[in-house]
Amino acid sequence: MISSFPRAILHMDADAFFTSVEQALNPALKGRPVVTGQERGIIACASYEAKARGVARGITLADARKLCPGLIILPSDYESYSLFSKRMFAIARRFTPDVEEYSIDEVFADISGMRRVFRCSYEEIGRKLQETVARELGLTVSIGLSVSKALAKLCSKFRKPAGFTAVQGRFIHLLLQRTPLEKVWGIGPHSTDLLHKFGLRTAYDFVSRPEAWIGKLLDKKGRELWHELRGQSVWKVDSTPKQDYASIMKSKTFTPPSADRNYVYGQLLRNLESALAKARRYALRPRRLGVVLRRQTFQHDGCEARFSRPTASTPEVIPVAELLFARSFQDGTDYRSTLVALLELESDTERQYTLFEDPLRIESMRRLSEAVDEANERFGRRTVTSGAQLSLQSRPESAREAAPERMKRLLDGETAKARLGLPVWAVTV
Repeated sequence: MISSFPRAILHMDADAFFTSVEQALNPALKGRPVVTGQERGIIACASYEAKARGVARGITLADARKLCPGLIILPSDYESYSLFSKRMFAIARRFTPDVEEYSIDEVFADISGMRRVFRCSYEEIGRKLQETVARELGLTVSIGLSVSKALAKLCSKFRKPAGFTAVQGRFIHLLLQRTPLEKVWGIGPHSTDLLHKFGLRTAYDFVSRPEAWIGKLLDKKGRELWHELRGQSVWKVDSTPKQDYASIMKSKTFTPPSADRNYVYGQLLRNLESALAKARRYALRPRRLGVVLRRQTFQHDGCEARFSRPTASTPEVIPVAELLFARSFQDGTDYRSTLVALLELESDTERQYTLFEDPLRIESMRRLSEAVDEANERFGRRTVTSGAQLSLQSRPESAREAAPERMKRLLDGETAKARLGLPVWAVTV
């Protein structure tokens, strides 16, 4: 029996984050059914007003309009979403230095011991955080507070939107009894099906089984989750910035779908250059490259290749990507998106060359890529790109290809490629 809060772990989850940001920036949208994803043709995020009318993430815009006449459909403004995300994380760090940025709209925070600083209970600290985000950003967030990360995440999902759920150690069993297995963070659909075969239905059933039995069935991850749900904190809040990646993927949906070989290839190279720039930023080099072309019918064409040595130099990777594209592209087929995956990432801190390699050429390619990164950082994204992307400038117009409001409200001195890291409030003074 855990009496109170041996550890106080908080999970903050923004409610309908993308549409909430749009409503915060444009007060005229508040209280109205709003969705984002106009550029994709599929709902990326739906406001709670839209959800109340049956609109959900992943359905097509056409189906959404049938469910909700008068639905407001907006293009995704990821730049503004990222800015709001950073501000939300900054607010969390006012309450504790131990903050883990779990995703763009989720954060874990270890507030253990902070009662002495704020002179109030852990529950009051959580509510103050919730109120601060609402007051300063105009966003509602749901807060979960408990003795471990797994339990805190269960709590934040318990009441949404703008919910607050705190479960002390002595009441863990009540939460677990009301939580079906499919709602538990860390138990996927296949694991759920497996556990159902043994008669387990709730999180309480899961923790009631012996640790050895769970470990035999679900290995180390399942054993750790078993401890987490029993209130024994195993997964620590990691406040260090993410520096290592097992893989890097970049994808882009374009409208309208195209069967033009040069156009689709240009879209692929745009993703490739973005992925390689990110790899260089974190001093990583991929050993494998994967290419995927997504058809209008949502089927996929793709293949991958393994390099003779890891490299993140764009001039060295492009010929391989071109070969993979040629093998994947089907003439006469409409494609709606491309994806690039950099796999088997290795550290770029040490470079060793074999007897038959050309170190001078390899080094010159690396420096060329770094020079492009520096130019793009200074003058705006894609200021310097590969010539194959020139085909994107003559892309056909589409009703779905609308620019976000931030792009229509440039400040003095800003351009489409270079902007200040500031959201713009859509109000008339």
